[in-house]
Amino acid sequence: MQGWARLGLSVALPVLVATACASPVAPGSRASDAGPAASSGPKRLTVAIRGNAVVAYQKLNPRSNIPGVDSLERLAAVGLTVPDPSSTGRVTRLAETAASVDNGLWKLAPDGSMDLRWTIKNGAVWSDGTAITTDDLLFTAQVVRDRDQPIFSHVAYSSLGSVEAIDQRTISTHWTQPFINADQLFSSEIAMPFPRHVLEEAYRTDKEHFIDHPGWGPEFVGAGPYKVVDWQLSSFVTFTANDRYIMGRPKIDDITVKFIPDPNTLAANILAGEVQSVWGGRTDIEWAQEVADRWQEGHLETRFASMLQIYPQMIGSSPAVVSNSADFRRAMLYALDRRTMAEVLQPGQMALGDSFLAPTEPEWTYVESAIVKYEYDPRKALQLLDGAGYTKGGDGFLVDGSGQRLAFQIRTSQGDVTQEKAMFASADDWQHLGVDVERFLVPSQRANDAEFRATFPAFDLKRQAGTMEYARSYHTRGIALPENNFLVSGNNSRYRSPEMDVAVDKYFTTVPWDQRMEWGRKIVHILSDDVGWIGLYHLVGPELWPDRLLNLRQGRNENNRLEFMYEWELK
Repeated sequence: MQGWARLGLSVALPVLVATACASPVAPGSRASDAGPAASSGPKRLTVAIRGNAVVAYQKLNPRSNIPGVDSLERLAAVGLTVPDPSSTGRVTRLAETAASVDNGLWKLAPDGSMDLRWTIKNGAVWSDGTAITTDDLLFTAQVVRDRDQPIFSHVAYSSLGSVEAIDQRTISTHWTQPFINADQLFSSEIAMPFPRHVLEEAYRTDKEHFIDHPGWGPEFVGAGPYKVVDWQLSSFVTFTANDRYIMGRPKIDDITVKFIPDPNTLAANILAGEVQSVWGGRTDIEWAQEVADRWQEGHLETRFASMLQIYPQMIGSSPAVVSNSADFRRAMLYALDRRTMAEVLQPGQMALGDSFLAPTEPEWTYVESAIVKYEYDPRKALQLLDGAGYTKGGDGFLVDGSGQRLAFQIRTSQGDVTQEKAMFASADDWQHLGVDVERFLVPSQRANDAEFRATFPAFDLKRQAGTMEYARSYHTRGIALPENNFLVSGNNSRYRSPEMDVAVDKYFTTVPWDQRMEWGRKIVHILSDDVGWIGLYHLVGPELWPDRLLNLRQGRNENNRLEFMYEWELK
């Protein structure tokens, strides 16, 4: 067991009881949030996210570098449909009916093309009272497919042909080829609808600064259950119930979301009763358990939420061998004691990251046998490195033929305790192998610097969702480059493979399940064999919920629960 493993959980936060007494609470708190609301007064909920959000639209948060933006989006915005928490289907929001083959709103043609149609519910309005019409959806479709706005890119648009308004409430889309998630158009997964009356002028007159418009943040106008009333940058945003919400006015009157990146300050706020829940992920399971053990007003829930992954830089890496040699990347994977890492850092909840797909997903049993797996084997790692020209020097470090020491950087986001622990553990394993490893924590001030985050020199550790949807990230369309201002997101390794491009395109355009799974098998095999990505282990996502919150649906994940927040009540 390496040094980091002997440390065990000593990387944990300071004792939270002392923290709760000593640490100041974040700005924006209100004394009335600490306890149950008076029956005659407004019902208020205060939550926190780990990021300093400047927008409430997740597409403007490339690579999810600012945690919690997706939570803000679900407060202030809503699409035509949302995922059904009890099935793999969709349930309606702005649309009268979710498009499906069974109801005839999703039609498949013999030539592979498709047509889908939705009708906006009568009475659907934006939070400022303006009617939502197909003009808004046409405007959204125009913007997201504009090559000058690559930040909105999505694999769906390569299959989407025409978008036409039948009338002010009904829209028809023609798809030139099959796309398995076409029913998610104009929803959070692909493109949440834009309010044309708020954003169109900025789009037409100043495209270059379109994504900087305040309508994406402090002046956000959406159709969600809540609307923005006060946005204090680097501090908090307060939402009030949207009386015009299509599903009915939410039962909780106000929700304040504090921006608290620091885990100690966050713990202090929870234990002092100033924060009743934490949204947007990026919380460590050990930290959450310590908080829950001392928290009288709430409880901890866990579920597989995402996985920890190390991305090798595949364009212009330093050293060049990272991007040039699959054997080198295989060696780096063999050198990681992932099993011990998972057992120590996430005791009792261990699933190795042999694939980006979580074992709990329905596709797993179909594709698992195609995954190339790498058990911990330092000897094999050294053999592969020897083949790449690296041998142990007298000081124990690996050197190349010219005597140059093998050295590289691994980085992760500062303040994400889970990621920090895994980064230091991985660096220690590589150091033990003989690599001179620089550990670098990306400060919050640079979290959303797109070019800086995309051009990391060697390895970057992040967390990502464990669903098959994530496969689309490994298409070359998802590579952040100078020509797209580094605003395209998803392909964090900047991995390029014509074979992978074909497999991804075929997977998302193949409707029959068995045939689609054959392309799924190709995807997981290519990626694992080429080590275009290094999976560590699947994370258990902790969720802290107040006991006074009623009608909290189970949901498939936290975001799915937030999509039903209009049903919540406070006792």
